[in-house]
Amino acid sequence: MTPDAWRRIGAALLVCLAAPAFFVLGWDVVGWVLLAAAVGAAALIERGAPATVTVSAGARPGRMPLGTTRRPSLTRDLALIAVGMLIVHAISLEAKLDDLSMLRFTLALGGAVLVPYLVSRFVFRDRAISFPWRARRRWNRWQWAWLIGVLVLGWLILPFYFITSGVYQNWPVVDSPDLIARLFVGVGAVGIWDELFFICTVFALLRRHMPDGAANVLQAIVFVSFLWELGYRAWGPALTIPFALLQGWIFLRTHSLAYVVAVHLLFDAVVFAVLVHAHNPGLLPFFLV
Repeated sequence: MTPDAWRRIGAALLVCLAAPAFFVLGWDVVGWVLLAAAVGAAALIERGAPATVTVSAGARPGRMPLGTTRRPSLTRDLALIAVGMLIVHAISLEAKLDDLSMLRFTLALGGAVLVPYLVSRFVFRDRAISFPWRARRRWNRWQWAWLIGVLVLGWLILPFYFITSGVYQNWPVVDSPDLIARLFVGVGAVGIWDELFFICTVFALLRRHMPDGAANVLQAIVFVSFLWELGYRAWGPALTIPFALLQGWIFLRTHSLAYVVAVHLLFDAVVFAVLVHAHNPGLLPFFLV
């Protein structure tokens, strides 16, 4: 890679390192400084760079040259990620199931996706953020096999993780039909949001400025940090890091938001069942732990 590419990765890394500062370590001031430094570094990198790129020769009077396109702005894209992250950080991510807490989650997480999208679409007037729900091809055998694999792996690993580490206690006790229903809705909604924000927003914006592999690693930093504050602690990153990287890779292969959401919801279905099982031993007797 060129020196300019490494500088762009460095600026993006600063934005992504704000996530562990906010969500893992609780270092708010450090997180704010990292976000400001990232956007400032991006502005310095792009200072004096042409705003457009000409991809073919030719011109028409009074118009841009044929084949000219606007260069993606690293400064704007990192600012969009920073805005989304700050909106998420505006609330505590402690899992609670009362009406006010669920409303707070809805507004903050929804805003973290909606605000960057609207700013990108109507203020910056580009289509950097999109939500490609379906690819124009059917799911193949490996995709169906992986859906089954997610359920099997979740059944084998998640009960052991949640129960032996005690992290299930990071979620509220669910001992009534109403609380179980609220937990089901909450776990599923956050799972869908994960893909909208970390894949369709953070990953998509980073990919405009660096190789896919680097962008995937950086989005995983943000993804895993969020999950840590949400409750996936102890040795949880040993599970969430591969999951975050794999979701990015699957999205690159399928270009289908529907598929990565399906994978995530199946995984979260097992998470939901394990949490119910952990708080109500014997209620779901099909787990090994």
